[in-house]
Amino acid sequence: MAGKCLVIVESPTKAKTIRKFLPKGYDVEASMGHLRDLPQSASDIPQKYKKEPWAKIGVNYESEFEPLYVTVKGKSKIIKTLKDKLKNADELYLATDEDREGESISWHLIQLLKPKVPIKRMVFHEITKDAILNALNNTRDIDQRLVQAQETRRILDRLVGYTLSPLIWNKIAFGLSAGRVQSAGLRLIVQRERERLEFTKASYWDLKAEVAKNKSPFEAKLIGLGDKRIATGKDFDEKTGKLLADKLADTVLVDEKQALEIQKSVEKAKWVVTKVDEKQFTSTPAPPFITSTLQQEANRKLGLSTRDSMRVAQTLYEQGLITYMRTDSPNLSVQAIEGARAVIAKKYGKDFLPDEPRKYASKSKGAQEAHEAIRPSGESFPTPKESGLTGKELALYDLIWKRTVASQMSDAKKLSMSVKIDAGEAKFSASGMKIAFAGFLRAYVEGNEAPESTLGEREVILPDLKEGDTLDLNSVECLPHETKPPARFTEASLVQRLEKEGIGRPSTYASIISTVLNRGYVKKKGNALAPTFTGFAVTQMLEKHFESLVDYNFTSEMEQALDEIAQGDKEWLPYLKTFYLGEKGLLEQVKEKQKKIDPNESRIVDVIPIEGGSLRVGRFGAYVLKQSDEKGEVRASIPEELAPADLTTEIMDEIITASEKGPQSLGKDPKTGEDIYCLLGRYGPYVQLGETPTEKGAEKPKRASVPKTLDYRNLKLEEALKLLSLPKELGTHPETGEPIVANNGRFGPYVVHQGDFRSLKKEDDVYTVTLARALEILAEEKKRRRGAKLIKDLGVHPDSNKAIGLYDGKYGVYLKFGSKNLSLPKDSDHEKFTLEQALTLIDDDPKAKKTAKSKKKKTTKKKTKKAKKSKKTKKAAKSTKVSKSKDSETEAEPPTLSE
Repeated sequence: MAGKCLVIVESPTKAKTIRKFLPKGYDVEASMGHLRDLPQSASDIPQKYKKEPWAKIGVNYESEFEPLYVTVKGKSKIIKTLKDKLKNADELYLATDEDREGESISWHLIQLLKPKVPIKRMVFHEITKDAILNALNNTRDIDQRLVQAQETRRILDRLVGYTLSPLIWNKIAFGLSAGRVQSAGLRLIVQRERERLEFTKASYWDLKAEVAKNKSPFEAKLIGLGDKRIATGKDFDEKTGKLLADKLADTVLVDEKQALEIQKSVEKAKWVVTKVDEKQFTSTPAPPFITSTLQQEANRKLGLSTRDSMRVAQTLYEQGLITYMRTDSPNLSVQAIEGARAVIAKKYGKDFLPDEPRKYASKSKGAQEAHEAIRPSGESFPTPKESGLTGKELALYDLIWKRTVASQMSDAKKLSMSVKIDAGEAKFSASGMKIAFAGFLRAYVEGNEAPESTLGEREVILPDLKEGDTLDLNSVECLPHETKPPARFTEASLVQRLEKEGIGRPSTYASIISTVLNRGYVKKKGNALAPTFTGFAVTQMLEKHFESLVDYNFTSEMEQALDEIAQGDKEWLPYLKTFYLGEKGLLEQVKEKQKKIDPNESRIVDVIPIEGGSLRVGRFGAYVLKQSDEKGEVRASIPEELAPADLTTEIMDEIITASEKGPQSLGKDPKTGEDIYCLLGRYGPYVQLGETPTEKGAEKPKRASVPKTLDYRNLKLEEALKLLSLPKELGTHPETGEPIVANNGRFGPYVVHQGDFRSLKKEDDVYTVTLARALEILAEEKKRRRGAKLIKDLGVHPDSNKAIGLYDGKYGVYLKFGSKNLSLPKDSDHEKFTLEQALTLIDDDPKAKKTAKSKKKKTTKKKTKKAKKSKKTKKAAKSTKVSKSKDSETEAEPPTLSE
């Protein structure tokens, strides 16, 4: 080393870990992710380019597709710090991640810093002492092919998104978007919903019996009658609900009447074992994790979203606990294999160690076999208990540790027994399985959290049976069944399908899923991903007018082309020119379709036939538009909680009928004399006091959502009055003089004082809770939902005087400003996060900025004591409206029917 060296990484956590392994004289700094990017908004575009036709896209497609890079907001100080550090350095080491994006960040750093000292690129797969020192001694130049591949990918995504999205705004609704991989991913979800829409339910019956030999009971299931099989779910056509044509000859469909007849006959019959098959078979362990399989298992076992699993994995990598988490290769290094085998021998014994190490290869054509699977870093794997981790980090590390170790363990050996039993004409079967040798199952069982506790549960032990044995019948029961529609995708199954179709790459799966969720194209129903009507409309339009962009093969071919560019087998510029500017290129297609696409047609969602009307999407979601002889044009909102396949003809008729009838009064409010109505809106059924005003800007009448525990169709006046009694002011706080309000919210009943929400206990009733009880609850230590806790109090906003703090919640560390929750910039060091950084973040968020400014204006107005009191009450009441924060305890205000 000649003198001082500056090492640049992406994040403070990574910098802190690397710093421990470098010799003296190495100064490690974090770039906090990307310092340059394409403009995100019109305000980011330099003045001299604003009039250029390509400026809004941020890519000069008129001149060799040159990208317009601008400094990322809030990064000017970081750039200045890095430049100052570089002035005193004799060498510059770029130690960003080893993938294309990491290579791109390093290249951008060179463009920004313009170093005059030698530049060295450090690449490592894990952050251990050996790996860092090895990278330090084996540096290389920036790989321009990787940079070009990443830049081409970024340009391609921008061209698709920024060219198509304005067209969708114009033809469907403002604010919608399309994307190169997100649109194909959305189409998968929509296609599955269409399959559910086309599904016709079928019913069938079978029998389950408990039989025994020598008082050892086991279960047997009806499988046939005479020489015919009993129909099961797989024998039905999903669209017609009838038996498949090729199943009619050898299959019998049992209905309830037949099932009862069979039950009576087998109760009198002799039960005889007619066949016994015993087999020994082995199961091999799953390969070590790659990005996609880690996301799938973390979702199934830990309930982590794909984004959460990658965020937690990034933390583990930067702390030096696991190898790099973006990889498509299940290959393990010699060091890793030796480490895993050492753990197996020590923890499980030599019987669990195969004679030869297991080697794994990727099934993907484009996989980088030189890369390594996700595994515990180093040559000796610290056990989860030794890691010092807690929470999600511990859970994910435990998963990776077990999967890695299990991948090098012996096969599991199992014994299976299959038994056929006759009871008169009826034929039954039973099957059992015994684990002869647990092997890798001792460490890791896919889909189960605790291997030790589940091994016994996996076994089904049958008594010793032989052909000709007579069995005792303990009981027999008839069981009804209904075929089920194709299951909606979960995050895990969608990742699996994306990988199979070649849509995107493992590193993009998390962003694909989060984008379709954030855009409102998809909603979660439990763990399932269900498309919204808006998502349906966008997919319909793209399928009809831009079929190639949502064609799975075309999307997969685009990924292969980008891989070829990265490998130097394809030129990036001709590819972009053909795709965007060619005779049938995207730009020409959009210009042509801009004139041809009918907005009214684009907004119609082809989900359910409506006589004399149609189902449409608009700015406020889905609604039905129908011409009525009596009422003229009828417009009714479709509740957002309904997914397209859940909207039946009966529900639709109910919505239309309610709209045609108009608001029906439940009775008069005894206090005001106004009518009380029960209405259906965007957010479901709600009650309303008084008429909906028609003039613009008029104050909305008081409303309250009808909980699912009540049938809104038969709602009584007394129930409506009770619902409208909330929010209820219980009194004022003795210390602050501010009101305390009780209300029902998104997470159940609560009391609130100065924005401090507290859930009521099970024994409390929101309608009868007293001021004294509310004060007791507010005095208790704050327990935030989802485990969110304040980790740093940053102070208050100078304009609004609202508190600003950093909280650690389910989705990681975030900034809380009043009722607004804001994500921190990628790779932010929350330990060093300042109030100044927070104010910049708030200022960059339009809604947060607007809140801060509007509060300032309101507080400058002079008000009488009476007006102030009124304002406090209204402010408390308004706290029931929806908040976009992840930890909000409030509920959305229902819309009017006109919305």
